Amino acid sequence: MDQAEIERAIGAGRVLPVLRTPDADGAVRAAETLLAAGLTVIELTATTPGWAGALAGLRRGNPAAVLGAGTVTTAEDARRALDAGADFLVSPYPAEAVRAVAAETGTVFLEGGFTPGEVAAAAGRGIAKLFPAHVGGPAYLRSVLAVLPGARVVPTGGIALTDVPAYLEAGAYAVGVGSDLVKAPDPAKAVRELLEAAK
Repeated sequence: MDQAEIERAIGAGRVLPVLRTPDADGAVRAAETLLAAGLTVIELTATTPGWAGALAGLRRGNPAAVLGAGTVTTAEDARRALDAGADFLVSPYPAEAVRAVAAETGTVFLEGGFTPGEVAAAAGRGIAKLFPAHVGGPAYLRSVLAVLPGARVVPTGGIALTDVPAYLEAGAYAVGVGSDLVKAPDPAKAVRELLEAAK
């Protein structure tokens, strides 16, 4: 897939699962469950022990999935993620080193920011990640987007499953959901119900 197709897939998914688990096995299990349920975009975080191996294994088993590496803040981790088969990179804050690797390799990069200036800078280069989104909630996202018409912003961080529709209504390109999704008894069912409710 080219960059435009990957960016469209992220937006079309509406919910971006951000898998931050205590171990790689847990991340793989959660990812496989969500992929089997029909989700096509998954983000594994670089804070999970063994994340690169988990990402490589998922890539081998799911060649058509759109897989991302999150919490990538160094050029070394960016290159490890790409070597493992990542389609996109995500940082929690402005990360010049990761941005440089993404530009060099033609990789989609969701660069994090919180202030309007940080979000505007990231959105000017592609999809921006608003983090930590729960601090300002959907109202803050709406205010930021009011001065950035057309910006593609993915709020992430502390977002409960039940809050996803409000963020989508506020204009989110997609919504990153982490621990609340992993803790759900049936993550795949939870995502399906959310998307139905948000239509």
